[in-house]
Amino acid sequence: MSPVAQEGPAPGQAAHGVPGANGVRIRKDSVPFAVEPNWRPGAAAASAFSWQAVRERLAGLPGGGLNIGFEALDRPVREGRGAHVALHWLGAEGGEQRITYDELRRLANRFANAVARLGLQRGDRLFVLAPRRPELYAAILGALKAGVVVSPLFSAFGPEPIATRMNLGQGRALVTTGGLFARKVAPVLAKIPSLAHVLLIDDGSTAPDAAAGSGPALHDLRALLAAASDAFDCVPTRADEMALLHFTSGTTGRPKGAVHVHEAVLTHYATGFYALDLHPDDIFWCTADPGWVTGMSYGVIAPLLHGVTLVVDEAEFDPERWYRILTEREVSVWYTAPTAIRMLMKAGEDLARRFARPKLRFVASVGEPLNPEAVWWGLRALGLPIHDNWWQTETGGIMVANAPAFDIQPGSMGRPLPGIEAAVVERLADGGVRVIEEPGVQGELALASGWPSMFRGYLNEEERYRKCFAGRWYLSGDMVRRDAEGCFWFVGRADDVIKSAGHLIGPFEVESALMEHPAVVEAGVIGKPDALLGETVKAFVALRPGREANEALLRDLMAHARKRLGAAVAPKEITVVPALPHTRSGKIMRRLLKARELGLPEGDTSTMEGSA
Repeated sequence: MSPVAQEGPAPGQAAHGVPGANGVRIRKDSVPFAVEPNWRPGAAAASAFSWQAVRERLAGLPGGGLNIGFEALDRPVREGRGAHVALHWLGAEGGEQRITYDELRRLANRFANAVARLGLQRGDRLFVLAPRRPELYAAILGALKAGVVVSPLFSAFGPEPIATRMNLGQGRALVTTGGLFARKVAPVLAKIPSLAHVLLIDDGSTAPDAAAGSGPALHDLRALLAAASDAFDCVPTRADEMALLHFTSGTTGRPKGAVHVHEAVLTHYATGFYALDLHPDDIFWCTADPGWVTGMSYGVIAPLLHGVTLVVDEAEFDPERWYRILTEREVSVWYTAPTAIRMLMKAGEDLARRFARPKLRFVASVGEPLNPEAVWWGLRALGLPIHDNWWQTETGGIMVANAPAFDIQPGSMGRPLPGIEAAVVERLADGGVRVIEEPGVQGELALASGWPSMFRGYLNEEERYRKCFAGRWYLSGDMVRRDAEGCFWFVGRADDVIKSAGHLIGPFEVESALMEHPAVVEAGVIGKPDALLGETVKAFVALRPGREANEALLRDLMAHARKRLGAAVAPKEITVVPALPHTRSGKIMRRLLKARELGLPEGDTSTMEGSA
């Protein structure tokens, strides 16, 4: 039975639920659940929460060490789940494979032995750039067991973003496919001098010539795994030792490498329990790619920590395919993104109703704010509301969520999870903050530092890291308000990072790529609201003297940007302008570009170049 006590609105009608602090709510307190939720309002277990208690649920390593790969594979096997299916892989071309926990553990052990044999040592960085194939998951977990730091890359990136991140992270090894290597890595190898080994997953493409040039050694991953032992003693990593390196773009400057440690596994476990309500018999599907932090934290680590079966779909989005997966694979817990939900909404409710989903009991979303209409749509089309939650690359795990047993106020981010202290704050001139106690007042979302998955630094950028904190508070940069019931509501981003289809895109990176074109003297990039993607990237370019704006040039600029950045990052629209607005110090005023594009008030222009 669906855990919903009130119906949502039909299309074109007002909602007829129960009034809440911010409008209509979906009640959860009087309907039985398919399984008893892990967290109910007022539950004693949650009120007595401690991170030490979570630590005691995990196995740990001899001598007090902690390792994410060990907890995700060896611990479930030791607890009797070795024969349980860990990965149910669905190939893009129709094949499928079921891999048990013990089989995945052995495969990860082979990978750990293989990279050790290649000379990779504890603390070395291994980048992964690959489609959702079983080898990718074995590589991630095996590298973690070997003490090697894993840094994921999204396969839609173009050559330049890949080179930038690998060079910043001093990547020593890369796991990718032959096709991706030839198209996206080989052209920029000269920019990645630290790269010593490339481990190639067979994707049916012609393998690059390992003897060509003087670059990194190229290896057939299948052959490496076949030659390696499936027994491996986990490297005794410390809880505070680097495990994951996630790159995230800022508003200016180069991408930031957020450092996460093995202790993050405590947050992965706790949030899988409280926010995603995972139970041992669940079949869980996270649609996010492991190239992003969501796909790593909740598409790899958290579900394995709970011993559930993880559905992995190699194919790209297709509405009917997704509904068939939910039905035929008997998915019980589904974690997806607002962009995907909006695309399903576009496909229509009739398509959703063609498929029965008797096992599906919980749907959650992350990546950008979930509009209320999407929550109600879930109730109508899926028979379940969609539960929004909030977190960032820097937080490493879910911080604020609409948990299964709590009422939903559609449009709300939810409430802080056990172990998380959140507040609305105002930044002060002296560098401190004032906590805003009054409900409904807008301010910046801040978290009290100390949760286990909190990032421990930006790689080689200590000053940039320190600016994220004021005393004990981590400052998220997201503007919110809190209602009288303790639920948080997203207002907007404090800076101008573009959020498109759940991806964070830094304007500076796009501008830099556009300025490589011989016709462009300067570029400014903004996020433009889009009903499907949340935002799309729009670029404004000023041309060099003598260059003429015409359709042929715009097409060439688009092609250049897509080649350099990849389709996910490149602008969807480019406009030629005579000049870009600047501050007196020379900074491009992206805020002004956006205001003019959208017909909004321009605000204070006193710092604008040429102003009186």
